Amino acid sequence: QVQLVESGGGLVQPGGSLRLSCAASGFSLPFYAVGWFRQAPGKEREGVSCISSSDGRASYVYSVKGRFTISRDNAKNTIDLQMNSLKPEDTAVYYCAAGYYTDSQRCDLVVNEYEYWGQGTQVTVSS
Repeated sequence: QVQLVESGGGLVQPGGSLRLSCAASGFSLPFYAVGWFRQAPGKEREGVSCISSSDGRASYVYSVKGRFTISRDNAKNTIDLQMNSLKPEDTAVYYCAAGYYTDSQRCDLVVNEYEYWGQGTQVTVSS
């Protein structure tokens, strides 16, 4: 059974940090690009960051560049998202997702290019 499970969400004050983790099972994660997406109430789901399957090339949405870092551990089948300098506008449910790209150096922040999704973890940034 294919499964992605996120963890690490919670409540944090502005300027604080959180580290999200996504554990994959039921498929071989190293062959897939992985993305982190988020959805705030009343808004569409947006791509936050992704990392390619082959060489770990990463992409970030402009609003998180310099604050968030995505990483993967193929041996452990996990993907992490380190989030620093958090802002109230980062508040959302965060989802990890895996998608197959024939170009192993590629990943995109496009929702419908990802096949497998986790259930999401809530991140709330508030004082």
